[in-house]
Amino acid sequence: MIDISELTHYYGSHCALNSVSLTVSSGSILGILGPNGSGKTTLFRILSTLYPVQQGQVTLVGISLTKDPAHIRHKIGVTFQAPSLDPRLTVEENLRYQGFLYGLAGNRLRDRIRELMQRLKLSDRLKDRVQSLSGGMQRRVEIAKGLLHDPQILILDEPSTGLDPGARIDLWIYLQQLRDESGMTILVTTHLMEEAERCDQLAILDRGVIAATGSPEELRSSLGGDCLTIKTEEPAQLQERIAADFQLSFQQVGNSLRLEAPAGHELLRNLVEAYPEEIQSVALGKPTLEDVFIARTGHQFWGAETE
Repeated sequence: MIDISELTHYYGSHCALNSVSLTVSSGSILGILGPNGSGKTTLFRILSTLYPVQQGQVTLVGISLTKDPAHIRHKIGVTFQAPSLDPRLTVEENLRYQGFLYGLAGNRLRDRIRELMQRLKLSDRLKDRVQSLSGGMQRRVEIAKGLLHDPQILILDEPSTGLDPGARIDLWIYLQQLRDESGMTILVTTHLMEEAERCDQLAILDRGVIAATGSPEELRSSLGGDCLTIKTEEPAQLQERIAADFQLSFQQVGNSLRLEAPAGHELLRNLVEAYPEEIQSVALGKPTLEDVFIARTGHQFWGAETE
């Protein structure tokens, strides 16, 4: 449904996307996971036809983005991170004007609005001004705008921005229902690990490069064993000592050392006994998506935009 090959994008001399290649199958949810500055928004803007393709190839629904972006706009629905609703208009008025942009009118538009409002549980709010709705309800109206012309692909940029945890869960339940009931292909950019866990497939994006792809379970399983993290004041020195004494290669991340080990609890005990003065604290657990990010990129997720 979406095929991206060697996509590269520059802002002046800065490379925002570097030879990005991805394939998204029909009827699935793909999450683009990455910190601020990773290139997620640039990729979103290219796929939504806001930015031209500088280098590489992008095909959506079998249509080349370079050759026929106007045709693609009728096949995709887009929900932006920034609000796009007019708060002074009613929900129905916002949706009607969106429908007009796609050539919808009369009974066809009216029926489509009613259908979406029923599915999104907003039928009783059609006549309400948008400014009177909660953040979660407004987000659902944003999604309704993107779905109004019945697209084959729905592209969402940080869809849960500004939502409380309950509204975020409701949003994802609806996206999964949309995938299951209509077979729609959904692409989501996110920096939230809990959202990434709900996707069928993930692409971890860091500094414009795809660091890893796979399902959340596949990515976690790729690390193998337990994740052991040691915090110390002198990570470089302790790293050298562990390498000499235990023949283990720990990865230095800030003031911490980390390693994936099949029997992490046994290794943890041995290290604490060997270096009681050097080790400040330790953490042991099953691999998470953040562990995957660190393993693939060499730095912490939330430190990426400041490095």
